[in-house]
Amino acid sequence: MLVCVHGWLLAGRLWDPLLQHWGARHEVWCPDLPGFGSAPRPRGLQPSLASYGRWLSEAIQQRSAGRPLVLIGHSLGGSIALHAAPHLAQQLRALVCVGFGGGIYQPRPFAMVRRGGAAFLRWRPGWLAEVPLADALASPLRADLHAARGLLACSMRRQSVQQLPAMVSRLRVPTLWICGSRDGVMEPRYVRHLAGFAADHTVIELDATGHLPMRQAPARLGDVVDTWMAEALQDQRLASPCS
Repeated sequence: MLVCVHGWLLAGRLWDPLLQHWGARHEVWCPDLPGFGSAPRPRGLQPSLASYGRWLSEAIQQRSAGRPLVLIGHSLGGSIALHAAPHLAQQLRALVCVGFGGGIYQPRPFAMVRRGGAAFLRWRPGWLAEVPLADALASPLRADLHAARGLLACSMRRQSVQQLPAMVSRLRVPTLWICGSRDGVMEPRYVRHLAGFAADHTVIELDATGHLPMRQAPARLGDVVDTWMAEALQDQRLASPCS
């Protein structure tokens, strides 16, 4: 089973082009994180990476019935997947991170991102959320304010950023790190930096792609993941990640 986790202000439909490429090859679940897409945020769910990681692990356990799985996280979704990993124990067989990296705290750039994100959330036109729009356009407008603002702030804190290398170093499953050569949101050098803390890691750079390769080059992304999983999971004596 494959579980694809979207990033900040996005929704599960982000992965639709990749699902179309895969067809029936895999069983894939692409949930809307609570507060994003069409999923409401439960009152008790705190807008933090740790809380969302626990929510994700519990939701996966309920849906997967103990089957082995591969987690695929994009951008902020990669951080949430990383927080979910310790709770999944032996179920988790591999982790794929797309456009996710970092681990180096940079006060000035992070402050600019926080201010820009907060300004967008404050000034986004609420009436547009009621207009029929493509999901890619509607998701940022409909995101829960508390969840969006809290997750952005949490992900930019010094402690959250600096703990990423230690979290990655504790992974005991194969990891694949995919970056786009033209990604201006998460540059390949930051992906390579964080990946280097994983004991078993592979980094693949997709030429001429940006921060959304599942939209820009779904066939290439899907084939890269398929090829890597066939090798990584064979080492674990698994016939298929969907078994």
